[in-house]
Amino acid sequence: MTQQKTTGSRGVDVRLPLRIDTPDDWATRALEETCLLLNDHAHLEKKAAQNALELLHRWPEPTPPDNWVVAMTAVARDEVEHLALVVRLLSRRGGRLTKSHSNRYAAALRGLIRGDGLEQTIDRLMISALIEARSCERFEILARVAEDEPLAKIYRGLWASERGHYLSFIDLARQVAALEGPAMVERVESRWDEMLDAEATIIQSQAPGPRMHAWVE
Repeated sequence: MTQQKTTGSRGVDVRLPLRIDTPDDWATRALEETCLLLNDHAHLEKKAAQNALELLHRWPEPTPPDNWVVAMTAVARDEVEHLALVVRLLSRRGGRLTKSHSNRYAAALRGLIRGDGLEQTIDRLMISALIEARSCERFEILARVAEDEPLAKIYRGLWASERGHYLSFIDLARQVAALEGPAMVERVESRWDEMLDAEATIIQSQAPGPRMHAWVE
């Protein structure tokens, strides 16, 4: 499987599985309306925390992977901390968190989730991994492109955390599959490959704008 190479803001070689790179032009345009971008980002952190808490009690029966609860609570804690950080930055810049928010990118990815049971749980973990991987890539680009140093500093501090969340979710998906045996492991790897292709199509279909998961014209 081809891994996208992203060099993090600290010069660390970060390998992500994404099939399409985001052009820097996305960040240039998004940063023209910083408060709208930060509002969108804050809502994404809130939804990410909610997702981790929902998954916390959806472990596969009869026995979840040993690190399931620890991993989910760690992700939820991180996302709430990131939410508070972004909301503070938004407020300092004269913005306010809106009540309503939609994310067509995440909604399209969730549309890939199958029926119920174990396959649904694995799909949810993989969709979560995809969103975290794409966000990691976007944070790294913002850290490089932003001329506003306080903003760049925030994103330099966040991309590594997002990468850790991506790894946690995809590792848990593989651990759950391993509990079912080699045949399930093989099916999950094939499914992951399909989802990576689908994500590349979905992200490129998004309208441009000051949103974390927008595309470019």
